[in-house]
Amino acid sequence: MSNSFNNLTRGIIKENPVLVMLLGMCPTLGVTTSAINGLGMGLATMFVLIMSNSVISCVKRLIPDIVRIPSFIIIIASFVTVLEMLMQAYTPVLYASLGIYIPLIVVNCIILGRAEAFASKNSIFQSLLDAIGMGIGFTLALVLLGSIREILGNGSIFGYSFISENASPMLLFIMPPGAFLALGGIIAVVNKLRGVN
Repeated sequence: MSNSFNNLTRGIIKENPVLVMLLGMCPTLGVTTSAINGLGMGLATMFVLIMSNSVISCVKRLIPDIVRIPSFIIIIASFVTVLEMLMQAYTPVLYASLGIYIPLIVVNCIILGRAEAFASKNSIFQSLLDAIGMGIGFTLALVLLGSIREILGNGSIFGYSFISENASPMLLFIMPPGAFLALGGIIAVVNKLRGVN
């Protein structure tokens, strides 16, 4: 039971893909101009991570070592294609907002890394828990970064404005340099809380 709990919480706390392992920086910095974009990308990545980890764990013994990585990429790409079609049909505004970052989920090092390091070596249940934990950790990091950037850059959160029209937000945080500044600040706080110098 404790091993299952550890697999579930590892990605949220001590091995957070964004804030500790510094993986998936392209979508992290690119789409987090708002909290809703961070939430959308996080949930999309979590869906692909859960589905691909589960399938890879099921078929790991059927895949020869020589074609292991290409096979993993094909499995991941299949789920990204399904996700892209679903988002296009049911959440077209979010789909348009996330743009090119949705197809790039195929080459997200978090997903391929978990497939190679965990799903290909563990049971379906453990792989599912690992995917859920890593997905939650990734989503939380993106929502946090998107929220900070949206609050400082727009004076709003999840699209709800809380400053007067006369106030001028710090537009720098909506622009690419703001992503680096906000992420650097979050990582510094996380490292301080973790006791890392």
